[in-house]
Parts: sequence; structure tokens; C-alpha cells
Amino acid sequence: MLIAVSLAFAVPIIFMLLTALMTDQQALSPKLWPHPFVWSNFITVFKSVDLARYTWNTFLYAGLTTVGVVVSCVPVAYAFSRMRWRGRGLVFVLVLSTLMLPVQVTTVPLYVVWARYLPAWTGINFIGTLKPLIIPSFFGDAFSIFLLRQFFMTIPDELCDSVRVDGGGDWQILWRVVIPLSKPAIAAIALFQFIWSWNDFYGPLVYLGENPSAQTLSLALANFRGMHHVQWNLTMAATLIFMIPVVVIFFLAQRVFIEGVTLTGVKG
Repeated sequence: MLIAVSLAFAVPIIFMLLTALMTDQQALSPKLWPHPFVWSNFITVFKSVDLARYTWNTFLYAGLTTVGVVVSCVPVAYAFSRMRWRGRGLVFVLVLSTLMLPVQVTTVPLYVVWARYLPAWTGINFIGTLKPLIIPSFFGDAFSIFLLRQFFMTIPDELCDSVRVDGGGDWQILWRVVIPLSKPAIAAIALFQFIWSWNDFYGPLVYLGENPSAQTLSLALANFRGMHHVQWNLTMAATLIFMIPVVVIFFLAQRVFIEGVTLTGVKG
């Protein structure tokens, strides 16, 4: 049964690979096996698109947002899980309630802020750059805060109390106890954020649509499909190139990712 389910998930990938190796005429035909194998489709994609620039933009976007989410969410999750303060439960509910707010609802007011008010105050142009996509990640993410909080609550109180006995405060507890024991959970949210940013299409479309040199791979893939809307073999080849980095990163971090996702749900 597991093999059958695995094959069901693998069929679309296999179909993409076979289509990417077909000629333009074969791609829309009932034939499933390419004859001959056209490996030059991948070379055509590299020649048609500035793949190096778009890949660098995507890595920059995904990498910096991942750093921002980890740096901002770890202290917040610690405050929600290990510190006692008035109104903690209410504030945590408010943070979780933001998960129910679709991103499209806040797009217009945020765009006005990035396009009109912040440039007027700072003299810096934000629209057409990666700044509106990267800067908000340094102010926390509700989903990542929730996962980290669940994991932090599983750490025994005795370990934190031992640091307090030695005269350490909350920052010492966070750096010396909580973070070293939470590497699987931190790796899990980092991988979640990286994959989400890598696949993000809506954000780059809103803020980067007018600047082709700053666009990411998701926008480049959509534009490439627009240029070659009939040539599905080239579209599938471009899609495979777009997927390769994420697949490689997932397999390299698979063990830590699964461990982190499993442990974050131990204690609610």
C-alpha cells in the first residue's frame, strides 16, 4: 500500500520529466515516452531566461526571510512558553488569530505604506525591491511562533531552574538551554519558511512586478510559460529546474525536519 501511494505521488514528477524531454509536437500528443530524448530543452531554458539572476534573487529572498523568522520568533516563543506575565494568554490568542487573516486582506494598506509613507519618511524606494518581502519576516510569524512555543513547553523546568540558581536570567536560559535543545524545531520552521518563500508567487507579483531584474523564479516561471504557452516541453523543463534546489534541501534536512515536526506536537 505504501509503495502504491508513493507511486501516486511520484506520477506527476515522472510525467513532468518525460514531457520535459519531448519535442514540441510530442508534448501534446498521447505518447508518454519521449522519442527521441531532447536534452537540449534544458539548454533552451537557460538561454531563454536569465536563470542565474532569478535564482540569486530567490535565494536572497528565501534565505533572509528564513533568518528573519528564526531570529524574531525564537525570543517571542520563549516569552510565551517559559515566562509568566499578565495577559500572556490573551496576547497569544491574538497572535494565533492572525493566522485566520488572509494575506489578500492586508495587501492594499501594506502596499500603500511601502509605496507612499515609508519612502516619504526615509527617502528610500521600496517598491520594485525585495525589501517589502524581507523586512516583515524580522517581526515574527504566527505559525512559527506557535510551533516553537509547543516545543519549548516540552523542555523540563528543572533545566531552566538550574540556570536561575547559578544567577542566570532569561537570556542565559534561552541561549544556554532552550536553543541547544530546540535545534530540530528551529530547523523545522527554517525549512518551512525557506520552502514557502521559495514558492511564493503572490508577494513577488505585488511588489516586484514592475522590476524584471528583481523578480524571483516563481515570477520568471510564470512569464516563461506566457512566452512559451504552447511549448509545454520547455515549460516542464523550466519547472523541474525550479524544483531541484528545494528537493535537494529537503532531502538533506529530512531527518531534522521530521524530528522537529514530530516533537512540536508532543505537548499542547
